[in-house]
Amino acid sequence: MSRKTIKNLWWFCCWMLLASVAIGEAAQDVLVPDELRPWQVSGQENGERLVGQVLVWHDEMATAELADAERALARYRFEPLRHTRSSGLLSGHLWTYMRLENPSTQRREVQLEYVDHQLVNLDAYERRLHDDAQTRFQPLASLAMDAPFYERLVPHHRLVVPVVLEPGETRELLMQMRFPEKGFFFPSLRIWSPDNLRQAQLAELMLVAFLAGGLLLMALVSVTVGVATGERLFFAYSLYALTKIALWWTMAGFTHQFVLSENYHWSYISITGALVIATGLWFARHFLQSNRYTPKLDYLLQSMMWLAVVLVVAAMFQLQAMAVILITLLLFMYPLVCLGGVLRWLQGVKEAGVFALAWAFLVAGLVAQALRDLGYVEHNFVNYYWPAVGSYTEMVVILIAMGMSLNRLRTEKDAAEQRYLIQLENTKTELEALVLERTRELEKAKAAAEQEALTDVLTGADNRRSFFRKASQLLERSRHRSASFSILVFDLDHFKVINDTHGHKVGDQALRLFAKTVQIEIRDTDIFGRLGGEEFALLLPGSNDAAMQTAERLRQVVERLRVIAGEAEIRFTTSVGVAHYRGERNIEDLIYKADVALYDAKEAGRNCVHLAD
Repeated sequence: MSRKTIKNLWWFCCWMLLASVAIGEAAQDVLVPDELRPWQVSGQENGERLVGQVLVWHDEMATAELADAERALARYRFEPLRHTRSSGLLSGHLWTYMRLENPSTQRREVQLEYVDHQLVNLDAYERRLHDDAQTRFQPLASLAMDAPFYERLVPHHRLVVPVVLEPGETRELLMQMRFPEKGFFFPSLRIWSPDNLRQAQLAELMLVAFLAGGLLLMALVSVTVGVATGERLFFAYSLYALTKIALWWTMAGFTHQFVLSENYHWSYISITGALVIATGLWFARHFLQSNRYTPKLDYLLQSMMWLAVVLVVAAMFQLQAMAVILITLLLFMYPLVCLGGVLRWLQGVKEAGVFALAWAFLVAGLVAQALRDLGYVEHNFVNYYWPAVGSYTEMVVILIAMGMSLNRLRTEKDAAEQRYLIQLENTKTELEALVLERTRELEKAKAAAEQEALTDVLTGADNRRSFFRKASQLLERSRHRSASFSILVFDLDHFKVINDTHGHKVGDQALRLFAKTVQIEIRDTDIFGRLGGEEFALLLPGSNDAAMQTAERLRQVVERLRVIAGEAEIRFTTSVGVAHYRGERNIEDLIYKADVALYDAKEAGRNCVHLAD
């Protein structure tokens, strides 16, 4: 046999093997109703999932009636259900077909439970297996989420269909699952004996009651702390906890069972969910102070809050598809809050890291719910209640973070008060030292001061030479001590007009009145001098804010001055340029900056104060 023949034979075998596998897979997906193995009812059913014994048909147009479903079943359009996952987000209706057999000699009842809380309508039909082929399916149950709770055949917080089988009887069941628009279908039902279902329901009720009680306790504690401390954050937390109680109680179906038994609607789930999202984001933004420290992220959080508002509107107008899409989108955006917590933690806020961890518990639960609804993971008790347990854990850890935040605020307050007391003591000591040193300097300069004229003859203020000497000394002291001081340069507005109109005698009176007034208004430690003509300068040791306040106060005092010239009353004002000491090497540089500011004041219309850049 040649190599070419062997090669062709090899490829032929491979193609045959692949074809047989494909044919086998195709055959595996075809299962006619007559070949469907019935579920053997034992009376001990404990929530087993009907997988491999159920056929499903998707009515995409949502127009099929019972007769259409019967024809689809007869024409083998139903397909086998081989998993317990969700169908994903679908429009239309979903039909399921199954068989239940009672092999015993006793009458048995089983209860078929739809596993999720979101289904709006569930209609069930039945017929005996050995009836005539022309026998139609007969109505068994018609359940609706918004119907009065007492109309349910089984008082359960989810939709449950009871089925009674006589000894040796086999029944065929057709079920129609419906949403108004779109929804997540879970066609794999759970089968229970009545006693086991009641025990499971009691366990669920105890779990939800425990979670709700814990949240209520945390809300009450938070309100108490908020009243005691005046912190609005604790009131926001309390409101967040209360909306969570409403949401999980509603989602589990207990609101319909115990609170709104007659006036319930599926939109309540979306409305309470939107309220939880809105209050949670409000609380998170307040806790993280995102509008101040992470403004870009805060825009996204605000947009999520607006989406929650739109979700409330969509639920109120019963736009179910829009509500489902919005709530799914919001759940996938929830990790943004974790990101905000991490960013604030990186900025040095320790409790923000704890907050991010707490939110991560919630996000993990919500992601599990989203993956479950979208059909990526199997539906089970753990991932069904994971969001509720994760939400509860989130609130516990957040409460710890809030305690850390409160402790930090108290520590910062105590530290600030201590710093304030120390600052007051230091200021007192510095002022006393400054006064003492000033006295000593004056005593040392007394001999020299007697030899020269230190004051301006006309105004009594320091003359230019004296002012510059004192100013240079103050600059040196401030440089060594890193102390602050400012210089104010005054110029009387339109002084030349006063001289030209009323004479130099009246002008001299105005200068003397101005100088005397300023000297009355300033402290002994301030240095005031005449630089020449109508220009004066004032040195103010102390803070920059105090210097600006003094400049404005003196300007206002001057504008109220009057000089009497014969029968005329002369008013005048002053423009002020202010410069703060910024480490200049000499006093001339600082005066130059003040002169520039004075020029700006003149240009601005006079009778005002301008600060040097």
